[in-house]
Amino acid sequence: MHIAACVWQEKGSATVAAAAAAMGAGGGGGAVGKWRVAVAALLAAAGGALNCVVSFLVFSFLDVLDMVLCVVYKLVDYAVEAEWKACYCSAAAREGSTAGAIFVPPAAARGPKVVRLSPSSAKMQLEDVSDTLYVRPSVLSDATKKSGPAAPTLTVSPAIVELIRGKIDRAPRPPRHSPCWSDCDCKVCHSWSAASRSSHLYVHVQAPTTPSGVETEDVVFIHGFISSSVFWTETVFPAFSEAARGKYRMFAVDLLGFGRSPKPADSLYTLREHVEMIERSVLQRYRLRKFHVVAHSLGSVLALALAVKYPAAVKSLTLLAPPYFPVPEEEAGAATQYVMRRVAPRRVWPAIAFGASMACWYEHVSRTICLTICRHHRTWDRLFRLFTRNRMRTFLIEAFMCHTHNAAWHTLHNIICGSASKMDSYLDVVDGQLACEVAVFHGRDDELLPVECALAVGARVPRARVTVYDHKDHITIIVGQEKLFAAELEAIWRRSAAAAE
Repeated sequence: MHIAACVWQEKGSATVAAAAAAMGAGGGGGAVGKWRVAVAALLAAAGGALNCVVSFLVFSFLDVLDMVLCVVYKLVDYAVEAEWKACYCSAAAREGSTAGAIFVPPAAARGPKVVRLSPSSAKMQLEDVSDTLYVRPSVLSDATKKSGPAAPTLTVSPAIVELIRGKIDRAPRPPRHSPCWSDCDCKVCHSWSAASRSSHLYVHVQAPTTPSGVETEDVVFIHGFISSSVFWTETVFPAFSEAARGKYRMFAVDLLGFGRSPKPADSLYTLREHVEMIERSVLQRYRLRKFHVVAHSLGSVLALALAVKYPAAVKSLTLLAPPYFPVPEEEAGAATQYVMRRVAPRRVWPAIAFGASMACWYEHVSRTICLTICRHHRTWDRLFRLFTRNRMRTFLIEAFMCHTHNAAWHTLHNIICGSASKMDSYLDVVDGQLACEVAVFHGRDDELLPVECALAVGARVPRARVTVYDHKDHITIIVGQEKLFAAELEAIWRRSAAAAE
């Protein structure tokens, strides 16, 4: 593993210990130094304890609030749309959450699956789903449970089996294009619903500026969770050199359920669905034979899945802040639960961890947040433009708000948590079957996905070039240093071309 620009900063405890040793070696000032170190350690411990206590109280309240909101939304859904909508916290959801679907008990090390009816035909499909969708212990049950992970168990409802049989006997029903009452129906969020556009993702294409006949290369950019293609088009795209703009054809996609892409209400937003939509919308539509891949955060999982599926087609693989958490042997029976606890630790501080925990643990609280923010994103956008006068912040807010609760909820669980048992095998394929350059970038101050994620990728793929940026986090790894990162990408692509000659 090659590590560039990585100067280790020790953890707080190690720093304190080193400072104490240095102070002690200073002779007369040693007593004062040790006293200061002891006070700092005491304050750090007190702050950690306070964070734990406040977190326990806040998330205990959210456990109750989510149950109340479950009832409220069922009543409102029925009043507005004349149907009861199943949710994952109900008993019905544990037995079969969506119309035309039944859960199948998990096979060894493969995770649970759901058998569902394709919305466009009577074809039965087997989808990988994460058990974190319907098994999320409360704070109290987590605090009182016995040690040792346990894989969730599932049952199959006979009523759901009969429901699916009935659907197979009837003519297939077209996919639902009208948005849910709690989702936005503006042109940006709902323009995909036209029949001619609903089968493809929204793709921003930046074509080369050179005359036709000049050999070009293709690059696919995949954004992260609750983001969109503007994460790339408003940052690194304008920062590329004229030579790069003339040589590379760049594709920035809005993932299924985000930005201007389709947001089907009946989708489970599984890994298979996301990858197939990228294949259909980019690889097949634009006839890509060989291509570079650049992916951020959650998009790194999809990039790895593409690389595994097309090992001979990928010319270089660049991952930014990949969500890779090696699962300890003692947690192997509940790998998805382990990853969920790492990504969303149910702590009120830092703030980004609190936001991730709200989005991951509470189905109906997160729906309320989407109702408040995403459904009214036009109003929020106007307010941010008025008060910040900052285009950079505005495009990030726009990307953050253009999705639905159904898309965000399922994508977070089925991609981030659900890929826990796949990541090792994906990286092994990248290491053993891909000959292309692999580059990994991470911000040392990333509080959502720690820098250890990138280092773990480097350990699994020894030839990977791992770069850690000091004083950068999950977003500023790109935003704020666009020209530097654009130059890094151009260098990667040039090395890949040179290696292929």
